[in-house]
Amino acid sequence: MTPGLVRRMACMLYESTLVFGIAVGAGLVFSIASGMRNGMDDRRPLLIGFLVVVLGIYFMWCWVRGQTLAMKTWSIRVVDRHGRPLGQLRALFRYGCCWLWVLPPLAVVAPMKISAAGMSIAVLGWIALLAMASNFHPQRQFWHDVLAGTRLVPAPAPVK
Repeated sequence: MTPGLVRRMACMLYESTLVFGIAVGAGLVFSIASGMRNGMDDRRPLLIGFLVVVLGIYFMWCWVRGQTLAMKTWSIRVVDRHGRPLGQLRALFRYGCCWLWVLPPLAVVAPMKISAAGMSIAVLGWIALLAMASNFHPQRQFWHDVLAGTRLVPAPAPVK
């Protein structure tokens, strides 16, 4: 593995921790506002949709400004192919492309009625394959960035 890949994967791990916190907070707000009593409530699809929108807003807002908190920590910026900041439409398209990290394995294993542990293994295996596949791109970019016309670049150190 290249040092750049390790750095990007570490950033993704940190980002997933932050996203978990955002999702829990947004889920709590939704549950209280809608009177949802448990996770198997009829409003579960609405909750999932709400979380997709909330996370989309978070990522788009951060990417238009160049970085999420995790990207700032790891000194990484997202830019378009020409090195310019992302516009809102490109950030939205990138967000859609990022779902390639989790939707394909879930779509494959969902009809199989396997356990949560099995789903986790499928998703983590897919993530590992996609991460390793970035080594085959000439600039070592993740494939969702290639599709979205974006790239991750080193960010300059903040001035103190």
